[in-house]
Amino acid sequence: MEQKNSPALVPNWIPVSGHALRHAGIHFDAVRISGVLGEQVSYEIMQFTDFQAGPIIRSWIGMRSMYFLVEPGTASAYRWPAGVDALVRKGSDFIGVPALRGPTYPLDWRSRPTADDPFVDTALLFELVIRVVTDGISAVR
Repeated sequence: MEQKNSPALVPNWIPVSGHALRHAGIHFDAVRISGVLGEQVSYEIMQFTDFQAGPIIRSWIGMRSMYFLVEPGTASAYRWPAGVDALVRKGSDFIGVPALRGPTYPLDWRSRPTADDPFVDTALLFELVIRVVTDGISAVR
């Protein structure tokens, strides 16, 4: 079975094994959404994009956050609702990035970057976050 979401070329910010910290705002900005809201938004964007959403990292510890990797310089252009954090190039905004293969716990890819989708579309992500928050859309159907 061919994996649809494998990158043609691996971006240089993805580690070869395990996971590594990357400073936000250099290779990407990140939008962090924790808990059920993160799961809901992830589900919605995956459905909307026919599973070609761009890079989404899932953390399995603490609040179980989703990190939507967007083009550098775009996350701060939006006024995100409570519970949604824009991680950009400032101070100590670092994101754990897992390798594409092998053990990467506590991180993994919900959706991988591809040559066609190197980032999550920031405008689409914002629209879906607002829709999920406003309409109370449930990811469990």
